[in-house]
Amino acid sequence: MAEVGAAISTSAPGRRYDIDALRVFAFGLLIFFHVGMFYVLDWGWHVKSTYQSEWLQYPMMFTNQWRMPLLFLISGLAVSFIWGKYSTGQFALRRTLRLLVPLLFGMAFIVSAQCYYEALNKEIIEPGYLTFMGQYLTFRDFPGEAWAGEEQIHWTWNHLWYLPYLLLYTLLLIPVGKFIDGPGKAVRRGFQNLRGIWIVLVPIVPTMIFYNLLIPQYSNFTRALIDDWYAHALYGTVFFYGYLIGRDDGFWAELTRMRRTTLFLAVTSFAIYVIKREYFSFDTSGWQFQANGIVDQLNGWLWIMTVLGWGHYWLNKPMKWLPYATEAVYPWYILHQTIIVVIGFNLSRLQLGPVLEPMLVLLATVGGCLLLHEFVIRRSRFLRPFFGLK
Repeated sequence: MAEVGAAISTSAPGRRYDIDALRVFAFGLLIFFHVGMFYVLDWGWHVKSTYQSEWLQYPMMFTNQWRMPLLFLISGLAVSFIWGKYSTGQFALRRTLRLLVPLLFGMAFIVSAQCYYEALNKEIIEPGYLTFMGQYLTFRDFPGEAWAGEEQIHWTWNHLWYLPYLLLYTLLLIPVGKFIDGPGKAVRRGFQNLRGIWIVLVPIVPTMIFYNLLIPQYSNFTRALIDDWYAHALYGTVFFYGYLIGRDDGFWAELTRMRRTTLFLAVTSFAIYVIKREYFSFDTSGWQFQANGIVDQLNGWLWIMTVLGWGHYWLNKPMKWLPYATEAVYPWYILHQTIIVVIGFNLSRLQLGPVLEPMLVLLATVGGCLLLHEFVIRRSRFLRPFFGLK
């Protein structure tokens, strides 16, 4: 998504309301996922509640296979709709400013609160947010394993890692896109003409190749940009898919036609995925390794197809709430995890119970994002660019 919270099109004819709505859905799902990270058992996070639950692992696993690839595919879709409206230099500059300015501001003043409470939770600093910020903003090191598991820490982007990754893929797309528009037109046509079983199988061929080449050494997603090669291969590929299919009516008609089939196959694939996770262990070679990769890649792509197909069927129409929600996506994305960490850390010390506490954390997160966006960010000409708004 070249602009995280920007509409796909500014004109009514041909406007893809479903893509705007799916962006809102995907980022809304991210809020629930990060609230879940505060409570899911055995999944490490910046801070954790005392009320942790093992059953949460299943809904978390369900979305974890496809939620971020879906976001990057939607990002590629957004680029496809604005491609050609600007010169190469204008395009690169606009995307860089729209992504880099909120990233740097967020790292300095939004994510820093997460770092403070994580370090406080690990008891490696004394209470005092202003003292912490004085050290943080002047790039002073913190003792021990601070908020990224390393001994010397300056700034970190935490959940904002999506922005530098998206910026990288967007800039890399410039030469690739020019090739696709010229001598590589057959690549676009070939992908857009996929139908039936081929629309399921062909897109996972590149990701299976990357799985074989990179998973043995880069199985952990580091979110550190420079050493996250399997993540780049996966996310960059689906970002490119989004760019290829964005303006092709035939491809979307096929996704819509197949929506019931892909839903059945996606449910089946997730059941196999759960069984595989629970009862089988896989080495990094041999047929078991290949079976593991096929299950993972199929499960992720089938759920993306299902979401896109049903989204196009149900959501490609004007909706009163959509323009406001589309604008709100970027500020809410920047704010939400910091609110979860701050509210969760402080509420967990009140011992409110395993029902009331998560309800309050979720309500406070949604309410905090709503209030800050509506009454502080969108009304301030100074703050708007720092949260990705025009």
